[in-house]
Amino acid sequence: MTGSAPEISVVLPCLDERDAVGVCVREALDAMQRSGVCGEVLVVDNGSTDDSAEVAAAAGARVVRESRRGYGRALRTGFVEARGQVVVMADADGTYDLTKIPELCRPVLAGDLDLNLATRLEGASHETMPFLHRTVGTPVLTFLTTRASGRPLTKDSQTGYRAFRRDRMLELGLASNGMELASEMLIKAARADLHIGNVDIPYRARIGDSKLDTWSDGWRHLKLIFLLAPDILLVVPGLTLAAAGVLALTLSFFQPSGVEIGSARWQPVFFSGIAIVLGLQMFCAGAIVTSSSPVAHRGRLSYNFLRDQLLPRRAIRGGLITIVLGFAIDTGLFFWWLFGTTSDPIIGVRFALASLAQTLMLLGGSLVVFGLVIRFARASNNEVLAARLDEHTREPA
Repeated sequence: MTGSAPEISVVLPCLDERDAVGVCVREALDAMQRSGVCGEVLVVDNGSTDDSAEVAAAAGARVVRESRRGYGRALRTGFVEARGQVVVMADADGTYDLTKIPELCRPVLAGDLDLNLATRLEGASHETMPFLHRTVGTPVLTFLTTRASGRPLTKDSQTGYRAFRRDRMLELGLASNGMELASEMLIKAARADLHIGNVDIPYRARIGDSKLDTWSDGWRHLKLIFLLAPDILLVVPGLTLAAAGVLALTLSFFQPSGVEIGSARWQPVFFSGIAIVLGLQMFCAGAIVTSSSPVAHRGRLSYNFLRDQLLPRRAIRGGLITIVLGFAIDTGLFFWWLFGTTSDPIIGVRFALASLAQTLMLLGGSLVVFGLVIRFARASNNEVLAARLDEHTREPA
């Protein structure tokens, strides 16, 4: 590296990687030198107990220390400390082919992309990536990340080999401390309308022991995705479940004796009420959480109905009417049972009507609770706002 400011900073988080970090540093420096790019390698030592930092420095890296543990924490420190206008993040374990740095950075340096991802799945094998990671974990997280982002981005959302414009990435306000930084970066970059590209690269077997905790890191990813996009977990599944319940309830009127499935007979009447009520509650909860969350994205679905000043009153009134309707059907069924006939088809229709009545009463109760929650939340917010205004306008003693 010359005395001029580097164009590229390669950031490698490092925790006890003495056997691999020197190889990675030299490979990155050689690749940039051969391509005629002025660059640096920045190794962020994340509390290594071996001599990884010394090995990295001897290989030509600039080493900074980050005592706060975490893959994401180390990377974020590296992004701040980097001197290049383009940052390449990779791992210090030898899995990524750092000779591809010029290819990865070229469209970013040219201004065609803000973020370029080096996808691994085409170049991975059972020897370099565990079967479940390759066929289940990464595809599932990629699907959820795509849903949370609102548009297709990549086939490998978990790649740790990326090149991006440093200034644009720092503007995103990344906050993750663990492996979930990979998902947070993609979701926030997509929402900021950054130009994102992909390039396939080989993926190699790591040198040394893996630090990845499959279940813990996977759970952290899921929590992060659902925090940024709670509608994925609540709104769409809730609407789907409620629709399935309505179909099941309708079916129970046309097939009062149940639906034959092989040698068994399924009674949709018992599923329908649960699905409708639970689906509505999931939708309401998701709408409230998404619209009130400071980090959730509201661009895909509109929750403007929550801003309606008459919403609490309408929800409570509609809920009470629905409860009364369900109670009326139940009352009618009681007299039908008291004075009616008892043939099998009639009994089946009664079951369907009983399920409808029960569903209506539960739905009505849910709507009343929903209206009360909105009313109390608004009253609380108004009190907080009034207190803040009072504090701000109060004359000093």
